Amino acid sequence: MSRIGSKPIPVPKGVEVEVSGNQVRVKGPLGTLSCPVTGVSVDREDGTIRIRPDESHPKHRAMWGLMRTLVANMVTGVGQGFTRTLQVSGTGYKAEAGDGFITLHVGYSNPVRFDLPQGVTASVEEKQTRIVLKGISNEVLGDTAARIRRIRPVEPYRAKGISYLGEKIRRKEGKSGAGKGGK
Repeated sequence: MSRIGSKPIPVPKGVEVEVSGNQVRVKGPLGTLSCPVTGVSVDREDGTIRIRPDESHPKHRAMWGLMRTLVANMVTGVGQGFTRTLQVSGTGYKAEAGDGFITLHVGYSNPVRFDLPQGVTASVEEKQTRIVLKGISNEVLGDTAARIRRIRPVEPYRAKGISYLGEKIRRKEGKSGAGKGGK
């Protein structure tokens, strides 16, 4: 039995949930999200949503926890939104936010322009070294943060590059024979 799937999803005030067939649509103060659900049935009770497995679907046990998490993320997203924070570290490395794009100066000969997908906004804080991404879809936001990080991943010797805020960087030791001057 799924431990995640059996938990009820609380619906905060101002958030409306519509279920029609296998489509769940969530509307809130920050926007609207919809998602198809398979292998489960969605029941609305007073102030909560319950996800129950559909025994006739062959993969109902595998889909139960996943569908509950996707619906819970939609409810949280339209109610309060999600945030991801990236840290740019390195001498001369910086980020600049524009209208719908980010310009990254991360050690390449030319600055890199990254166009943000619809529904994701970005702001740059702390001396142009911290990028804060905000959006209502957890999936799109996480994918955007991963694609920005991929532009210049953190290298292990000097820890220069783009990382998530609070990410532990495994540092490597430099050449052990440097400066010894022998053969």
